Amino acid sequence: MKIALVSPYDFAYPGGVVSHISCLERQFTKMGHEVKIIAPASKAVYTIGDRFIHIGTPRPVPVSGSIARVTVSVRLESQIKEVFEREKFDICHLHEPLMPTLCTTTLRLKRTPMVGTFHASGGKPWYTMFSPLAKWYLDRWFNKLDGRICVSLPALRYISEYFPAEYTIIPNGIDTHHFNSHVTPIDNFLDGKINILFVGRMEKRKGFDYLWKAYRLVKQEVPESRLIAVGPGVRLRHKYEKRINRAGLKDVVFTGYAAYSELPRYYKTADIVCFPNTGWESFGVVLLEAMSTGKPIVASAIDGFTSVLTHGIEGLTVPPRNVEKLASAILRLIRDEPLRREMGASGKPKAKNYDWSVVAEQVLAYYTATIDKVKTRAKAPETAATPGKL
Repeated sequence: MKIALVSPYDFAYPGGVVSHISCLERQFTKMGHEVKIIAPASKAVYTIGDRFIHIGTPRPVPVSGSIARVTVSVRLESQIKEVFEREKFDICHLHEPLMPTLCTTTLRLKRTPMVGTFHASGGKPWYTMFSPLAKWYLDRWFNKLDGRICVSLPALRYISEYFPAEYTIIPNGIDTHHFNSHVTPIDNFLDGKINILFVGRMEKRKGFDYLWKAYRLVKQEVPESRLIAVGPGVRLRHKYEKRINRAGLKDVVFTGYAAYSELPRYYKTADIVCFPNTGWESFGVVLLEAMSTGKPIVASAIDGFTSVLTHGIEGLTVPPRNVEKLASAILRLIRDEPLRREMGASGKPKAKNYDWSVVAEQVLAYYTATIDKVKTRAKAPETAATPGKL
């Protein structure tokens, strides 16, 4: 099958949707399919070579408490037409299909059967900020989709509020061979201290402000502990560093962005992994990464996380924005090493259910069903026009 995977987001910048598409492309290619990724990029993307088609220049745009790096140009039609006429895809898979302007333009021009995956959950969608006319146009383009996927039940509830329709849930996936417990930990942090790991962008909704304050309480009880923060983001990081320094809090390490190849080593180094997000998460990919490497988790009890993590089994959940309960859960795991081992072991089999080999098969089956549906629909007028036998 020849597949187009379209991302509205800067493919040179790390993010959940970009990672999802990259992993899906790798799995499809491994399975023998021909795949092209179409996306804007702020710099050259060398890792996927000629399987990447660059369309559009991304710009940072505030969306739902985050920054979306999307192309806002309206001069994309000729490039999109040329690519689709040349490549002759069997199916086009748009991720966040209503995000301007690459996805919406591709959808509007529609050159092949189209599937859309909706990843987001929470916050106000960008299109609610504009006139009813914008929503009218989006309704028309939305109706061009031949198939609709949501990555979770929270994502389905979110999009259905604005665009009621039939959706199929196919979750995000992870590479359980990449995220495994046999990788080498990072030597610098193997000094006997309890390592508490945070993985995520430095954005308010990721909740690091609550985690460092909880760690301040933990540090008073367990001096031989360390907080390691892994993830991109400069502006908020500087604010956190200033506050932490003013509080006189030691052993907080900001690593900045970590390459995908290095992430498993950080998980391996951790004794406990924390995700104190405040909301607007449709799924818990990072939780599955931690589970796959055999680590116990402390996470906020938000919909996107509790659909993946079971409290008391693979980790502990706490109310979001609650510093005291977050600290209490971390301390409980620090003081109970057998519980940490038990929870870490429980996470591994769950993570395997979300391996990309499993998820990709589900997506491919959905492609086939969608293509068949489009063909049947195309034949319907011809069938209806043929006189039936009496």
